[in-house]
Amino acid sequence: MEVMDFSPGSRTHEFFVPGRLCLFGEHSDWAGEYRSSCPEVKPGMCLIAGTDQGLYGRAELHKGAFELRQVGPAGEPGHCNSYPVVPGILKTVAKTGHFDCYAAGTAALVAEEFQVKGLRLDIYRRTLPLKKGLSSSAAVCVLTARAFNTLYNLGLTIEQEMDLAYRGELLAGSECGRMDQACAFGKGRPLLLTFDGNTVDYSVLAPGGEFILLIVDLMGTKDTRRILHDLNAAFIRGDPALRDALGAENRRILQAACDAVKAGDSKALGALMTEAQVLFDTQVAPVCPDELASPGLHRVLSHPAVREHAWGGKGVGSQGDGAAQVLCRGEDQCRRLAAVLEGELGVSCMKLVIPPA
Repeated sequence: MEVMDFSPGSRTHEFFVPGRLCLFGEHSDWAGEYRSSCPEVKPGMCLIAGTDQGLYGRAELHKGAFELRQVGPAGEPGHCNSYPVVPGILKTVAKTGHFDCYAAGTAALVAEEFQVKGLRLDIYRRTLPLKKGLSSSAAVCVLTARAFNTLYNLGLTIEQEMDLAYRGELLAGSECGRMDQACAFGKGRPLLLTFDGNTVDYSVLAPGGEFILLIVDLMGTKDTRRILHDLNAAFIRGDPALRDALGAENRRILQAACDAVKAGDSKALGALMTEAQVLFDTQVAPVCPDELASPGLHRVLSHPAVREHAWGGKGVGSQGDGAAQVLCRGEDQCRRLAAVLEGELGVSCMKLVIPPA
């Protein structure tokens, strides 16, 4: 196993950045940004929560280069790669599609805007699965921005870290919106995000009760970039069903979901998840049917054990066969449901508890 050489006595910092579970409002972030050029577009809204799973890293100053090691997708030790701290070179790395592209894109912006000299960053543990709609790429970008911010005392706010992470991910070729980087706020607490052109507003919700969610890794595949490309293209063309789903209908469901969270009403929130999935299947999925038919997702959501042990459920993130989320009726039901789904469908389950305020 290759170990990065952290010098004895050096100022080493440890970091943890969680993933992001989108409870409601997927795709409304980038859709809301179009208000900058198209005022008739409705503002986007989403409700998210940070996951217990995430990325663990350590970093120290390194004057000569941006040295990066990332644990591999299956947890295998990664290789240490060294890049000159030159914005143009780092931007080129970001555009290659290499495993380091997201970190390189973020590092390029930090180098360009703050003239930093270098950093040694070791992302040594990953409990967050990749390409499952849980913002694994955004977590890498946020962790990179936060490491530079901390080690160089840049004094950036969380929102400024998120902006660097967002623009770094765009450099790597993603067409994401600004929702994913909200993983920077940490795990557990639900956040309501509103997207109006280039403006993003954040508000923390106070849950009136406990919500127990089961995140189901569908053990499938999906092409997030293809999904984002196709949906963006259709949105620009003015697809009425898509714009309605990501605009007025999304806001209606979001407002009801916020009320249910504040009231601690799991039953109502679960029913809204099921309603949101039906809306997605009928008005959004047809734009990209190859990726959003999602047979694995619907196999889980229609399973009898889900109807027995959960109030409702829906897809995660960009949707597709990455992951599902189901809102369980209680702790015991969550355990039983996980056992049934893993045993019968070969999926992998993770629990997320949103505690009462």
